[in-house]
Amino acid sequence: MRRIVLTGGPGAGKTVIAGELVGRQPDRLVLVPEAATEIHRRLGIHWHGLDAEARRGGQRQIYRLQVEQEAAVAAAHPGKTMILDRGTVDGAAYWPDAADDYWRAMGTSLAEEYARYDAVIWLETGAALGLYDGGGSNPARHENPAAAVALGRRLEALWSGHRCFGRVEAQRLMEAKIVLVEKLVNMLL
Repeated sequence: MRRIVLTGGPGAGKTVIAGELVGRQPDRLVLVPEAATEIHRRLGIHWHGLDAEARRGGQRQIYRLQVEQEAAVAAAHPGKTMILDRGTVDGAAYWPDAADDYWRAMGTSLAEEYARYDAVIWLETGAALGLYDGGGSNPARHENPAAAVALGRRLEALWSGHRCFGRVEAQRLMEAKIVLVEKLVNMLL
């Protein structure tokens, strides 16, 4: 295992869980942070206020940064497994057009993007259990609970064809979810 993606809708716990996993096994794991949050921070934008063309431009930047970050982390930590807070496929769920248009715009295909990653763990958003703070824990978030669940399902559908796909349902306690994901990661390693 070289690259394990954590994906899921807003409020799924991806960032918290990725940080915890790497913190618990720093000799084996290294974090690749979420590119979308970095682009939001750099540009000071919120997706809900952008038109379709601006969203496309933002997703292109996110894709490029994701690929650059993965390459930089792999070069800097050749003996470690990367835990990725999202992967390149996630952008298709946020693209204003169909997924096929996203692949064309990025000059790739779903199969090529699947091949970048050894495993994918989809995390169900806490919004499915009524546990969702919107932008409270991440100012880049603007989705309401129903939209967070819907985005999570889109991401699950996009990633579910990956040859090594796992899923972790929402949990009332974050520690319980961390333990479930850590078990999956350890099985993969």
